[in-house]
Amino acid sequence: MKKVIVSEKAPAAIGCYSHAIEAGNMVFTSGQLPIDATTGKMPETAAEQAKQSLENVKHILEAAGLTMDDTVKTTVYIKNIGDFPAINEVYATYFAEPFPARSCFEVGNLPLGALVEIEVIASK
Repeated sequence: MKKVIVSEKAPAAIGCYSHAIEAGNMVFTSGQLPIDATTGKMPETAAEQAKQSLENVKHILEAAGLTMDDTVKTTVYIKNIGDFPAINEVYATYFAEPFPARSCFEVGNLPLGALVEIEVIASK
């Protein structure tokens, strides 16, 4: 059985997807763009965008009754691999050891011209 997770603190979906789906004891978030739910805008730098994407993930996990510490896997999509050090610095403030498993990819483009998109898998 699957359950839809929605957070009022995260930006509304820009397509036909849910913020997250809970299946058994796992929660799978959709990729979170760095959109501020209150302003509808994205910050300018990759580091600021990483922070906003992670804040959106955090709000979604909270709606599922979880915290960032429950994350077991992350996937980070970035427009420019040269931004990795700045993004990683922000990322490190959201997770503690033992860190979740992570994949990071440079991609050709992200929706709405974003520089960063982050999704996670968490476990209850």
